[in-house]
Amino acid sequence: MTAAGITISDLTFGYGGPPVLDRVSLQVRPGGTTAVLGPSGSGKTTLLRALAGFVRPTQGRIEIGGRILTDAQLLVAPERRGIGYVRQDGALFPHLDVTGNILFGLPRAERRRTSQVGALLELVGLSPSLARRRPDELSGGQQQRVALARALAREPAVVLLDEPFSSLDTALRAATREATLNALAERGATTVLVTHDQVEALSFADQVAVMFDGRFAQIGSPSEVYDAPATPQVGAFLGDTMLLPGLAYGRVADCDLGKLDLAEPATGSVLVMIRPEQVVLEAPSGLTARVVSVAYHGPDAMVRLDLTGTTTRLVARVPGRDAPHPGDLVGVAVPSQVRSFPQPRTA
Repeated sequence: MTAAGITISDLTFGYGGPPVLDRVSLQVRPGGTTAVLGPSGSGKTTLLRALAGFVRPTQGRIEIGGRILTDAQLLVAPERRGIGYVRQDGALFPHLDVTGNILFGLPRAERRRTSQVGALLELVGLSPSLARRRPDELSGGQQQRVALARALAREPAVVLLDEPFSSLDTALRAATREATLNALAERGATTVLVTHDQVEALSFADQVAVMFDGRFAQIGSPSEVYDAPATPQVGAFLGDTMLLPGLAYGRVADCDLGKLDLAEPATGSVLVMIRPEQVVLEAPSGLTARVVSVAYHGPDAMVRLDLTGTTTRLVARVPGRDAPHPGDLVGVAVPSQVRSFPQPRTA
């Protein structure tokens, strides 16, 4: 199998009302993994369905490996696209065993080659001993891995994953995600994952495309979209944030937390974005805050604070063993660089 890059250009699609996809463009390098991240209804799954050939866009172009699959005149059928598709529920056939499910998508002559089933199961982290089990005899994570093995059986150049881990519990989701990523890397498949889970997108992909209302708000590496969000909306969707009004002059912004270093120079009225992990708690000197509540998560804890002498509510993420108690007075500081955005003008 040769990895193939994906190029999506000005893709638009709708169901008669406002466009579900509005001039969407995206590039995925050969062998790369891109997560399309956004809230429900943002157009993520529609984009995946357009890639698979299940819907015809009203305008735009889709190319895979330099081959045009969709444009104004052409719509290549899904079965001729060389794409593997894994749905959220796995969509295994209940009347077929694991072997039957994995081989189902192959040409009839190749379905007799049951010897490859064991290798595919091992590829996705399952024991070949499961080959004769039926779907109802498998766990949710095992079913998803079988669905992936079925998608890989045809050796597709591109694999599309439509929220395949969302129905699994936390531990099983992480294990299944890792097995999936390893299998895709071994095959060298170009992968597009659709998800609304921020942790999943950031840990799974080498490129994250954040979508709102049928458009991409930002495309970049996981660290770029998290550490340098293009808008406050992107920043808030990727994790907890606090936005404090401030006044910027060059590389410094003055706000309720004092003078903070900016990652990028700015001038005038701004909103300073701070993430909880940037707030450091220390002995009560200088700026202080009263602990309102503590949510203990084991390795870490989320601490809610009222900044003394202001109406500002802060949230700090600290190691669980170092968490203060409600009512404690603590010092607060933000020693790392922060991001800022121009403050919206009011009418």
